[in-house]
Amino acid sequence: MNIAFFLVPKDEVIYFSPHNTMRQALERMEYHRYSAVPLVDDNGKYAGTITEGDLLWKLKHSPDIGFDHCHKVQLKDVPQHMTIKPVRIDQQMQDLITLATNQNFVPVTDDNDVFIGIIRRREIIDYCFKLWQSEQKV
Repeated sequence: MNIAFFLVPKDEVIYFSPHNTMRQALERMEYHRYSAVPLVDDNGKYAGTITEGDLLWKLKHSPDIGFDHCHKVQLKDVPQHMTIKPVRIDQQMQDLITLATNQNFVPVTDDNDVFIGIIRRREIIDYCFKLWQSEQKV
């Protein structure tokens, strides 16, 4: 099955620019209760995923920043500790299963590597569960 059916389009996804600040990321992630959010550069291309852990490690290793000064640090200056790879929109659902075991969502790009949305792990699990159920009925 083509993954386009499960796509949450970009306009319905919270994402950040690498130029957003740590404070903006922390506040939005807390408000939406997200532990990871995609980064999209000025050209619309997927630029990685920022996680709560990335932000916490940056704060831990930069005691001069602290929460009071995190509005001065851009996300492009926060090291990403996980490499979350995107998939292309023309890939099949089976291609996502391995990626989804380690992350809550899989970023999706078009043929030009432009970020077009995400596929959430829960949709992938639901798909696998329904497939398994249909095989059990045979």
